[in-house]
Amino acid sequence: MKYLFIPALIISLQFSHGQSSKDIYDIIDAVSSERIKTDVTQLTNFGTRHTLSDTLSSTRGIGAARRWIKSEFDKISASCSDCLDVFYHQTLVKKGDNQRIVKDVKVVNVVAIQKGTKYPDRYVIMSGDIDSRVSDPTNYTSDSPGANDNASGMAGTMEAARVLSKYKFENSIIYVGLSGEEQGLYGGKFLAAFAKEKGWDIIGVLNNDMIGNITGVDEVISNRDFRIFSEPVPPTETERERNARRFYGGEVDGISRQLARYIHKTTRTYMPEMNPMLIYRLDRFGRGGHHRPFNDEGFPGIRIMEAHENYTQQHQDIRLEDGIEYGDVLEHVNFEYAKKLTAVNAINLASLAWAPPAPKEVQIGGIVAPSAILKWSKSEGAVAYKIYWRDTTSPTWDHSRLVGDIDMFTLEGIVIDNYFFGVASVSAEGFESPVVFPNGIFRN
Repeated sequence: MKYLFIPALIISLQFSHGQSSKDIYDIIDAVSSERIKTDVTQLTNFGTRHTLSDTLSSTRGIGAARRWIKSEFDKISASCSDCLDVFYHQTLVKKGDNQRIVKDVKVVNVVAIQKGTKYPDRYVIMSGDIDSRVSDPTNYTSDSPGANDNASGMAGTMEAARVLSKYKFENSIIYVGLSGEEQGLYGGKFLAAFAKEKGWDIIGVLNNDMIGNITGVDEVISNRDFRIFSEPVPPTETERERNARRFYGGEVDGISRQLARYIHKTTRTYMPEMNPMLIYRLDRFGRGGHHRPFNDEGFPGIRIMEAHENYTQQHQDIRLEDGIEYGDVLEHVNFEYAKKLTAVNAINLASLAWAPPAPKEVQIGGIVAPSAILKWSKSEGAVAYKIYWRDTTSPTWDHSRLVGDIDMFTLEGIVIDNYFFGVASVSAEGFESPVVFPNGIFRN
């Protein structure tokens, strides 16, 4: 069956009431490098934010840091008529749980939830890390300012909350400071397990870890490049799904990879001066970040970070050695760059939170036929759907067709064997869900 696209749909999408692309540009403009600088400075002034550091002092250690972060979220909430639900999420980790846990410690996350007006139980999450460390991961007393790693990500998360709290969203947004990252991704692990237990429907996790450095150890300097790390397929996929991939493809089309492509597309559309780099890897080689525990539970999650790292400023004692200044100090953070990456997060959070749910079921047909056929389950709140396709070797969705409020469409003359396909839901304002790769096959 072939459906024809109705041109009037374009008018309804472009001129519907509510949010629009103008709001996205306003969000970009509202992000402040000065506020980010103020927050990063305050976080570094706590001396150390090591997970095992002082929790009683009002001026030093991770206890003082997390109380200050909570107080800032509380202020943001007060300014938007208590639009944020702010709370601590904590779990006790016993000494010896791994080699970096040298004493019993409470790992405490600071969570702020902005509830959606229509889908309060669907969440998009932006995270930064509270904790820091020096060369010895068990040294919890020495100064460890952690200006870039990861006060920059934490400050960006707080700034996104300030900006987006001025808007209403159909889906919920969570802004969270995670702890225990340097000891073994504990904060993310505990929150992901909590989300699983509560049955949260997570649209995506945007983990921000180091978003403030533009000068790489390789002497490359760029305030435009940034990386989006994503795993290919969820580790929770079934044996049946693994076997299907062998015949139908999808080895680079898991839910986290689609989230990464979504961020790439949104950034290219609204911030063309930026260069988002899709990195087809869970994280940096042999290393980890706080999106991984969510991936482990089957949730889509990616890592956003600078493209050019400087290892002399990561996990280092503050010192001068052989003419090189080591240490993650405030002077190395570029706040205009941190502003840009915060804006990247904010516009993607907003776009996802304004979008309708993605189709749960997408089927594809057209085997030994001259055309590809897509069928999908309709989503509440969607007024249209967008079919995407790309060459099998392309990293991005390069071709698309907007169709009406239907659940099946034939792409005439597009041979199923030569492309990969997907479907996204579209709101009346034109906001799209992430693309859903076909999860079913039908015989035409």
